[in-house]
Amino acid sequence: MNQTAVSLDDLFSPRGVAVVGASGPGKLGFSTIVLQGLKDADFPAIYPVNPKYGEVLGLRCYPDLASIPGVVDHVVVNIPAESALALLDECAAKGVRSVHFFTAGFAESGFAERAELEREMLQKARAGGFRIIGPNCLGLYVPKSRLMNTLGVPLEPGSIAFISQSGGHAHNLPADGGPRGLRFSKVVSYGNALDVDENELLAYLSQDSETDIIAIYIEGVRDGRRFLPVLREAAARKPVVVYKGGRTEAGKRAAFGHTASLTSSVAIFEGLCRQAKTIRVESLEEMVDVLVALRFARPSPRGRGVALAGAGGGPSVLASDEIEDAGLDLPRLSAEVQTELMKHLPVAGSGFNNPLDTPNLATSGAIATALRILSRAPEIDMILYHLGFHPISRWGLGRFSTAAFLEPLIASIAEVREATGKPVLMALRPPLEPEGVKEFLAAQAALVEAGTPVFHSLGAAARAMSRLVRWATAWPS
Repeated sequence: MNQTAVSLDDLFSPRGVAVVGASGPGKLGFSTIVLQGLKDADFPAIYPVNPKYGEVLGLRCYPDLASIPGVVDHVVVNIPAESALALLDECAAKGVRSVHFFTAGFAESGFAERAELEREMLQKARAGGFRIIGPNCLGLYVPKSRLMNTLGVPLEPGSIAFISQSGGHAHNLPADGGPRGLRFSKVVSYGNALDVDENELLAYLSQDSETDIIAIYIEGVRDGRRFLPVLREAAARKPVVVYKGGRTEAGKRAAFGHTASLTSSVAIFEGLCRQAKTIRVESLEEMVDVLVALRFARPSPRGRGVALAGAGGGPSVLASDEIEDAGLDLPRLSAEVQTELMKHLPVAGSGFNNPLDTPNLATSGAIATALRILSRAPEIDMILYHLGFHPISRWGLGRFSTAAFLEPLIASIAEVREATGKPVLMALRPPLEPEGVKEFLAAQAALVEAGTPVFHSLGAAARAMSRLVRWATAWPS
């Protein structure tokens, strides 16, 4: 059997998973997390493997792969690198489709003999007819197949794919994005990319009917000549969001020690992203924000004009600076729009000329009125409402998580979106005090469930929307 006998479709839909190097009772390690994640997701066939134990997490534990009675398509490896070659012989004999090495200590260590070990592993995979993911990575998270490699991430499938050379990022993106509504089709942490690499994954995801948006964290590529055309083809079909690690000299050294990646210069990589027409971000937090914008800022804004609304002069000034610094516009509202606003909102202590700042913009009725009027202004392409940035909208008072506040607010947002084709964005400042957290999370959950894009700072909202508008208007689909 040769390498091409196992497709990525096979990798993403295993029937049975073995975890080799399962930890014993009372020990918390990667293998324990994987086994618990698979149990929580109700994966149908889970096989811990370790000759030291008869049972792990209530599951029968097997001494080796050969003793497992059922089909094993996917093997998760958490044993020393020195034992890799012998295990791969077991995998070939068992008819395994894919082997994920969480184990580190390979080429990224910088030792020639460990790079040679990787080459021998690849030869065994080719001869045995299975694929290798990694080594030195978190592996596969495929909610539709109930295939888990971590805890604390959504179990429901979605339409975002994420490929990452970093295992930490492969956990943190879905974990951080989950409460803001992001759901995933496939997440692949591929580490050293001995076999399955970014080029193959990108080519696959560009054709994947379950994926609408592709996100990438990358430190370096093995085949740069192939990477550009593959990236360009993917970005021609779907939005592609790219976060490049190893931008500084220290970062490049860390990247090599992390995944044995040879990184290019920042200028070269930025030029490559421009040629491919991707959306480039500078951090994982910004990637979450951009994915939220792509997923929920619907319809996509047709221009850069922002109407800003909320309570508080200081926050409004801050937001105004951050919006224009990000490359968006805060156009002056016409006299007609200002007059209409003054008819319905208190004049004392208010500003009506974008940003809109009035003392009662922390009440659902005033918010609904403001959204309707602002959305009809032709110079406005999107509306950003902020809550929690001023004492009048302080979390923890019990006002903003009630149905009396949230239901009319959500209805107003839907009305504006449907009537005008302009998105309404929410900037909700997370509280630092414990009593406000519960209310904040309840409000965020209700808004997210209704399909509203939620950002955690005014600057984050501005930067994400600026990247989205720049991408959409410069390179329309």
